[in-house]
Amino acid sequence: MSERFDCYYCRDPLQGKKYVQKEGRHCCVKCFEKICANTCIECKKPIGADSKELHFKNRYWHDTCFRCFKCYTSLVNEPFMLRENNKVWCSNCTATEDAPRCKGCFKPIIAGDQNVEYKKMVWHKDCFTCSQCKQVIGSGSFFPKGDDFYCVSCHEHKFAKTCAKCKNPITSGGLTYQEQPWHSECFICSNCKKQLGGKRFTAVEDQFYCVECYKECVAKKCAGCKNPITAGFGRGTSVVNYEDESWHDYCFKCTKCARGLANKRFVCHNGKIYCAECPKRL
Repeated sequence: MSERFDCYYCRDPLQGKKYVQKEGRHCCVKCFEKICANTCIECKKPIGADSKELHFKNRYWHDTCFRCFKCYTSLVNEPFMLRENNKVWCSNCTATEDAPRCKGCFKPIIAGDQNVEYKKMVWHKDCFTCSQCKQVIGSGSFFPKGDDFYCVSCHEHKFAKTCAKCKNPITSGGLTYQEQPWHSECFICSNCKKQLGGKRFTAVEDQFYCVECYKECVAKKCAGCKNPITAGFGRGTSVVNYEDESWHDYCFKCTKCARGLANKRFVCHNGKIYCAECPKRL
């Protein structure tokens, strides 16, 4: 009499039937799927005797369930990564998911994409555009203003001060005179055209002159010493005006006794200036 060949669990005879051997025990297909089969982590169903099983780190899948969580591509014989919630991802979707997001279009910036970085923010090169004209700035120069970015041209027209002379934007440098902005190259002597920034100058009827040109072209000549009267430069010089002539205050003195007459009584006799006493002695 032959030895019985029964299912380990239900004791049904296995002779002439399909069975499964696991851990040295023989069992029928029904008991295998009910008691012994691993459960697919994706579909939560037993992985039957007729199914192909895949496993990784004590986790099990039907081969048909082993797909990328994101794009559903089969990962059988393909590289993959196990991520949160026991979901498997293909390498492409993993790279895309972990990639930084473009501040402009919010799509991932993957390896090889040209991009622009600024203060821990990143854009696709073609997404980094001027807030005003919407043209691509890319890797060109730009000016940040709060959450906005401007190309050089738009920043000049929108924010830069305008030169009082040429009316063009002042993009760098420049100077201020009487609360008006000027390009350094526009703030010049009206006569010699030299730049006046950081130098002594004087203004006459909205024209600017350096010291030398003022002396030569504009300043009145002292009727006493015949030199220019450069009031306003250095410590300055008080001017005495009488009829159509002018004097330095220290040159306005009596023709006879040479006493200084600035802010004092004087007499004009035969075109000459005298103190009040000297004409009596003539």
